[in-house]
Order: sequence, then C-alpha cells, then structure tokens
Amino acid sequence: MSFVRLAKEQEQEIADLIQQMTMEEKVSQMLHGSPAIDRLGIPRYNWWNEALHGVARAGTATVFPQAIALAATFDPGLAESVASSIADEARAKYDQAVSRGVREQYHGLTFWTPNINIFRDPRWGRGQETYGEDPVLTTRMGQAFVRGLQGGDKRYLKTAACAKHFAVHSGPEALRHSFDARVSLKDLHETYLPAFKALVEEGVESVMGAYNRTLGEACCASSFLMEEILRGDWGFEGHYVSDCWAIKDLHENHGLTRNAEESAALAVQRGCDLNCGNAYEVLCNAVRHGLLDESYLDLSVARLLRTRYKLGILGTDDLSNPNPYKGTDPEVIRSPEHLDLALTAARKSIVLLKNRDELLPLDDSPKRILLIGPAAANLHVLLGNYHGLSPDLISILEGMSGAVSERPAVSMDYHPGIGMYGPNKNTGWTVGMAEKADVVIAVFGIDNAIEGEEGDAVASDCKGDRDTIELPPWQLEYLQALRDRGKPLVLILTGGSPIAVPENIADAILFAWYPGEQGGSAVADIVFGETNPSGKLPVTFPASTGDLPPYEEYSMAGRTYRYMEKRPLFPFGFGLSYSRFAPENMEISGTGIRAGENIKIRLDIANKGSREGEEVCQVYLRHSGEGHKGPDWSLKAFQRLNIAAGASVRAEFVLKPEDFETVGDDGIRRLVPGVCQVLISNCSPRFINDFPETWSTEILEITIEEAK
Repeated sequence: MSFVRLAKEQEQEIADLIQQMTMEEKVSQMLHGSPAIDRLGIPRYNWWNEALHGVARAGTATVFPQAIALAATFDPGLAESVASSIADEARAKYDQAVSRGVREQYHGLTFWTPNINIFRDPRWGRGQETYGEDPVLTTRMGQAFVRGLQGGDKRYLKTAACAKHFAVHSGPEALRHSFDARVSLKDLHETYLPAFKALVEEGVESVMGAYNRTLGEACCASSFLMEEILRGDWGFEGHYVSDCWAIKDLHENHGLTRNAEESAALAVQRGCDLNCGNAYEVLCNAVRHGLLDESYLDLSVARLLRTRYKLGILGTDDLSNPNPYKGTDPEVIRSPEHLDLALTAARKSIVLLKNRDELLPLDDSPKRILLIGPAAANLHVLLGNYHGLSPDLISILEGMSGAVSERPAVSMDYHPGIGMYGPNKNTGWTVGMAEKADVVIAVFGIDNAIEGEEGDAVASDCKGDRDTIELPPWQLEYLQALRDRGKPLVLILTGGSPIAVPENIADAILFAWYPGEQGGSAVADIVFGETNPSGKLPVTFPASTGDLPPYEEYSMAGRTYRYMEKRPLFPFGFGLSYSRFAPENMEISGTGIRAGENIKIRLDIANKGSREGEEVCQVYLRHSGEGHKGPDWSLKAFQRLNIAAGASVRAEFVLKPEDFETVGDDGIRRLVPGVCQVLISNCSPRFINDFPETWSTEILEITIEEAK
C-alpha cells in the first residue's frame, strides 16, 4: 500500500493557508500551472509531468520499455523496480531544477501515469501506454507501478502517481472529445473499472478523468463515476485532474453546458480539483454568478495542497522524520544500475511467437546474415510515446552489429529495404541481397509516428489510431518477396499493438514492442541465445481486422480473449521459449469454496529443456452451466518462475472467494452457488491446443457453496 496520511498539524496548516487566500488565489492553485503566492510562502508549481516508461520531456533519463512491453513480462516485481528507478531519477531532476529556480512543466513530482485503460481494441493508438486487455494483469502491473512511483514511506510520497483515464476510454482518438461510451453495467464493473478500484485501494494519489462521456456524463464532470463510485463507493481521498483541455469539451463538443463558466462550475461540483488547461480561469465569475459556491474551491484546494505536503514541497521539514527522498544524488540518472534494469526489462518483454525447426537461437558457426527492414535502424521503434531522451539509444542494427562483432565466423550485411511510412519510389535490387545470405533477419513493423495519441502520431491516417491491424501493405509485399527467395527468415516485428501477418510469412517471429534504449542489445541477445525469451502477450493478436467488432462499440462482446469466439493469430498469454516446460504434481486444498474460505493450489513446473528459462504460470477460471453470461475464461493469478535446465520449481496460488464472484447485469458482484472450472496453463485456454509448446493442467471442478 502507498497511503500517506498527513499529521493533524499539517491539516491545520492547510486550513490556515486556504483561509488566508483570496478567491482568485484559490482558483490559481486549481490550474495545472499554479503560480506562486509569495505572501503565503507557496512557490509556483506545474502539475503536468510525464513518466510513462521513464521521466519524459525533461532531458536525459533512462528510457525503459514502453508500458505494453513491460506488461509482456508478466512481472509486477520488475514493474515496481522500474517505477522506483523512474521516481529516483525524477527526484534528482526535481532537486536540480529547483536549485536553478526552474519550476516549469515536466520538472515536477506529480506524474500522470499509469494508464490503466483496458486495451479492448488493437486499433487504438494509445494501447501501447496500457498494460494490455486483461483486468487482472492491468491491476497487478498498475499496483506495482504505483508502489514504485510513490515509495513505501508513511509520511512522504517519493512521487505522486495518477490512475488514468477514468473511465471507459480507449478510442477512437478522432472522436475522443465528443463520443459517449455506452457500456452495460456488467461490462463496466467486470472489465473497465476493476483496475481503477484496485489502484484506489493501493493508495494512488490522483485520478485523471477522460475526455469522453460515459453513459451520458462527461468523465470530468460525472456524478455517477466521480461522486457515486470513486469517492462514494471506493472512498477515494486524493485529487482528481482533468485530461488536458477536457473541461472546454463540455460546452464545445459534448453539448452538456452552454459556456465555459457552466462547464468549470459543473466539473468542480462533481469533484474535479485540478484543470489541465485554462478553463478554470473563469471560476471566480462562476461563483459571482451563483453557479458555484466558494466552499467547493476550498475543498479542491485542500486536496491539492495535501498532495504537495505529502511530497514535501510544501510545509516545514520535520527534523525528527526527514523526507527520505529529498536530496537524491543526480548520479542516479541513467546510472549503470538503471541501464541494466532497462536491459533486463527489454529482454523479458520480447515475445517469441514462432520458431519453426528451432531456427532460433542462431549459433556461432560460419554464416552470412542479411539484416533488412525499415525498423532495423529506426530509433523511433525503441521509444514509443511519452518517452525521455537518451544519448545512447541502441537500435536493432547496432545491437546486432555488436553481437556479430563478437562472433568472428558470422558476417552481416544491412539494408533498410523498404520505406517505413510508404512504398519505395525506386524498385531497386535489395530483395536480391537475400540470395547470398544463409539467414535473413527482417525487421518490420510500426513506430510512434504511425500509432499514438491524437495529433502526436504524424504518419497516422486516423489521428493516431490504425484502421487496419495488418502489417502495412507495402511492407508485407516486400516481406513476401524476401520470403519467396527461399532462405530461412526471422521476422522481428516492432510496435505497441497487435500486428496481423500471414502465418507462413517467416520461419521465426519475435515481437519486440517498443523496447526502450537497450532494445537493440536485448533483441540481439535473444537472436543469438544469450537470453532465453520469456515474454508473454498481454493482448490477443487477432488474425485480421475483419475479426474485430466495430471500433466505436464499447460492448465487450467479441473482444479480447475473454469474449472472442474467433481463433486468433496468437492468443493472450502466449510466448515461446528455447526451453520446454510441463506441469507436475498438482495439489489442491479442496474442491468447494464459500465466503470466508480460500482454496490453495500447488504444482511443480518442470524445465524439460537444456537451457535455464523463465515461464509464466497462469491461472484461469470460468463459470460453467447454462445461462452464464460471463467471460469464457478469465485470468485470476499468475507467477513468473525462473527454472534451471532439468529442474522444477513449485508454484503456489491462493484463490479467494472474490475470484469466483460473478458480475450481474446490475453491475453487482456476487458469489453465486454453482460450479467453476479452474485451469493452469502457459497461455489463455480457449485455443490452447492450436499452438505449439503450450501446456495446461487438467481442469479442476470447484463447487461454489452456500454460505454457512
């Protein structure tokens, strides 16, 4: 838990400060660029700061793998370490900035991350910022990231995390300022809200409202979401921030209010404390015109000042309990330890999707490699969006070149081959280079110019989204020409979302995501066997765009592994290894469950291969019986295991009654008597037999019993 409580004396100081403020001063503190109030000893502060996968937009910092790549590790402990390292760098940067009198945007300690929206549709350009399509994986990774960012001190926050975008937000980007997400209460509470609830329980300091409406109300002025659920049912005590310039959408795009004064007043009444933008500049007029009582300003300003007190950037230092995060050594920024962590995260995130005839890893015997493709030397494929800067970005070309230089018998040639953003204007002869190679390594895919946020992805035809999930047609045509040359072909795909390719387009496929500044080294380590791949897909890879429901439809029917009926190209949770694993010796503590009781499951996972490897043991559950309208299978727990060659490691899971609950049409969770099935495997179960090197236990029947 990351809760920090202020002392009574600090609460009194905050009350005294607010009492001394004019109304104009109160309003000024509710803008993301809050000016100083010198007479009260309040320095100016900019609340807008980014740290999605490293301190962003504030100079050099360690660039860790993008969030979706981190999700592919299925490793919350690693996510917490990454977030803690980011927070350390942020603290050092903040101290440096303040010492120079710099209090500008991107130099603060309040970070608008993590993004815990559900990646419900692979066309969404911002899906790369999330932890995938599953509520449990998103919850576990999000909780870990919050713990890392906020630290474990009881009096001070290391940095302040923010759960966004609340709630039911995942494109289309082109419509985000105007659309209404119509969603059933069942889908809302079964899929879209669980991660937010869990992060509130974890102690996340702030929540950001989305641009869109949900069930008719703007997410930054929603009585249902903000008052009834967030602060009412969940007891959230932190501050609420609007997405940037979202308040003006209330009157300009949603048609909910008539003007800026009404929009600002409504948002504050609903509990939106901080305005990213300038809409709140009219709040004084709103109060004078009777649209808002000034007491609402007091409430919001108190919440915002509490956050600044918790960070130690307001208030008097307690010499008996000093702030442990103040004075962080700037040597921590891009330290060797952080670069090693970035490399570890990248290695663990890369997913081996296909390995026909064990083409990978390549050995050190004499061979000629052709490295070809538009992503090989493209630094954008390392970064994703919301990234920091590094002077030592290692492209896939550089990583492979370094690995080849250590193998005297191996030679390599390189050519980009085809354009990243469009077909070649000159046909050329580059495909013919494959004829002289013993193995072709093709590096294709997309980058942050093709997918991302509205207005940010400059090569996107859909304001950051993709209208199709297939590999861009000019790339696919070129790749097919390479394939037709008949040489063994390794395809390395880059991107932050699923990419559909023909099943026989390559002999081996690696999905590298946006792997961060050490990405090129991580890819080379896996290609040459220095690292055993262990990433797992946090999203389903559909076979084609045609298998997807309409993008604008927010019903979960037909979406994600939990509700899809069509066979995917690759299933959720899937990822191959250079080792082979198998379950053994499963034990279960009982076959019935009721309120107040748990079920314990133990089993051994054996490494049948000749290499040390890591496997992700995944526990899935489904309700059986006629009339059940829930998901087919749902992930309930997972554990990442490191297993020596020929050895076994014991995995243990505790399933609680809430894991067996169902969500009714009314959105309420209940433990309903009946029968559940539990299965443990290394990917989602529905199509597991269609994919190689998958394993699963026998299905366990668990009876949900009436409470005593």
